[in-house]
Amino acid sequence: MSPILSNIYMDRLDRFVQEILIPEFTQSSKRKMNPTYLRLQSRVYHLRAKGELERAKTLRKEMQQHPSVAPNDPDHRRLRYVRYADDFLLGFVGPMTEAKEIKERIATFLGTELKLTLSADKTLITHANTGRARFLGYEIDVMEAPTKFDYLRRRVINGRVGMYIPEDVMQTKRKRYLRDGIIMARPELLHNNEYDIIVQYQGEYRGLVNYYGLAQNLARLSYLRWTMETSLLKTLAHKNDTSVAHEAKRLKARSETQEGPRHCLKLTIPREGKRLLTAVFGGLTLKRRKKPVMKDQVLTPYVNTRSEIIDRLCNDTCEVCGAKEKVHMHHVRKLRDLNKQGKREMPLWMKTMITRKRKTMAVCKTCHGDIHHNRPRLQRHGKLESRMTR
Repeated sequence: MSPILSNIYMDRLDRFVQEILIPEFTQSSKRKMNPTYLRLQSRVYHLRAKGELERAKTLRKEMQQHPSVAPNDPDHRRLRYVRYADDFLLGFVGPMTEAKEIKERIATFLGTELKLTLSADKTLITHANTGRARFLGYEIDVMEAPTKFDYLRRRVINGRVGMYIPEDVMQTKRKRYLRDGIIMARPELLHNNEYDIIVQYQGEYRGLVNYYGLAQNLARLSYLRWTMETSLLKTLAHKNDTSVAHEAKRLKARSETQEGPRHCLKLTIPREGKRLLTAVFGGLTLKRRKKPVMKDQVLTPYVNTRSEIIDRLCNDTCEVCGAKEKVHMHHVRKLRDLNKQGKREMPLWMKTMITRKRKTMAVCKTCHGDIHHNRPRLQRHGKLESRMTR
């Protein structure tokens, strides 16, 4: 509901910027042409007309070392505005003094009309050629690439707005799969089946690829994909008591995309009388998309609850202490009732259920009694000892 409520409340800011600030700080639709560029361009046309193509080609290379328009046209102003929820960005072509004036007027309007204050840490004035602005998880700046041409040898990059994945975002995403700088398995997923584990990794990776589909450096996600793939293989190897090389060889496959085949990890589960159930990690192209389309797709994890509970009961192993005796199923009404803040240390069985996000747990008779009587259990030297108070 937050974006909807923000749209209702911030509509007055939108009208203030669009009806007052933009008309006031917008002058002329185009910059004036650069005199040096025009002079060289005229000589190129003259040499071509005389048939001196080599000299014209050399002179054109010199011409393209200069901007085609005047970078500091004193008569040109342009203001653009975009907002999502309570986060907004303004792009301004003009002097720094006027940029500060715009900021002050917006701060005054928010304070007097909407009773809001601008965050001093987040409300910054950034020069697009020397720095990057942050907006909705992207870094935004103005690109410069004098050596990039189209098929007519025209510069097509200079002066265009570029969007990038921030470096700190990629490092933060990687930390989820690291421990002390080393890629590790995720123990909280070991009790899930292989299909669910792969689907969860793929969902996390696909969400990043789709969200940052507009980024110029989208290919940088390949390093994150390798990190996630290694963590996934270590998780599966830990679960199946095998090696990472064995799991990689077992799941190695190729996925067809619009940009050609891509390497991926694929798990296939046969089902009697139905099509194969397939879970894939990777297989997504990292080529930037100018107009990405996000598909509203809900992937339901494959969980056969009845057979899974039967398997856990038939295994006859306590999921708290590992004892081999009569196993009972402990149920809770709601997981959120367990995850409450308190002064008392959370017992092991409660931590396990919260980590696995399951409302059932196979426990032995002793552990089941300790749970219901609220008796803590301590782990020492690999063995669980019951501490009972009388």
